[in-house]
Amino acid sequence: MDLLHYSFFQHALIGSLLTAIACGIVGTYIVSRRLVFISGGITHASFGGLGLGFYLGMNPILMAMAFSVLSAFGVEWVSKTQNIREDSAIAGVWSLGMALGVVFIFLTPGYAPNLSAYLFGNILTISKGDIYWIAGLSFVLVILFSLFLREIVYVAFDRDFAVTQQLPVKWIEYIMMFFIAVTIVLSIRLVGIMLLMSLLTLPQITVNLFTSDFKKIIWGSILIGFLGCVAGLVLSYFLNVPSGAFIILVLVVFFLIVKAIKYWFNR
Repeated sequence: MDLLHYSFFQHALIGSLLTAIACGIVGTYIVSRRLVFISGGITHASFGGLGLGFYLGMNPILMAMAFSVLSAFGVEWVSKTQNIREDSAIAGVWSLGMALGVVFIFLTPGYAPNLSAYLFGNILTISKGDIYWIAGLSFVLVILFSLFLREIVYVAFDRDFAVTQQLPVKWIEYIMMFFIAVTIVLSIRLVGIMLLMSLLTLPQITVNLFTSDFKKIIWGSILIGFLGCVAGLVLSYFLNVPSGAFIILVLVVFFLIVKAIKYWFNR
């Protein structure tokens, strides 16, 4: 309990809750629409924005956000209008982002920036500014899904049916791609670029073992994501290991335990 007296740990707990809310909402859409590979491509493409930000002496997170949003829109546009397979477009964006990131960081004058916090995450370094950003994103996502949940669910599960219902499918897809990109960038501090895709999928597939209800998956994902973050954060602090990796490890172990329990009772 002494940890709670430290401001950095308080910030980490608040950041974990807000990130769990954002990733729980966006991740449910990603899993439902089978966009896991796209989220991985956007995540790794953001590395190019980070490198460009360091090279230009600008805020790397803002540059990564701009790079990720453009990458997400590019994949969506190319796969829908240019007769290019979606997985091919994602692979190109994935590789381009990582390559540009390495080049820009190498060209950055002075000392090389500490990339471990971006690649592998370190939520203990989260600042008040990061909390404000992720809080604003979580608030917008809650409002968006509260007002347009039916339309989003239609597009996520059956795009063709949504078109027959005369819903603005393209607008919904681009808006969701925008929020996927923003959520990914603002969550990098938690688990890092290398592991972020797991935070957007593991809680969802764990809850999906018991229900297919979109709302229940969102709520369950938020709960599991937050508990996983707290457990991983506390254990990593005492074991002196990277927090991002341990958070994912906790979520993986929890999924395997739940899967084994369900298998045992269904025998």
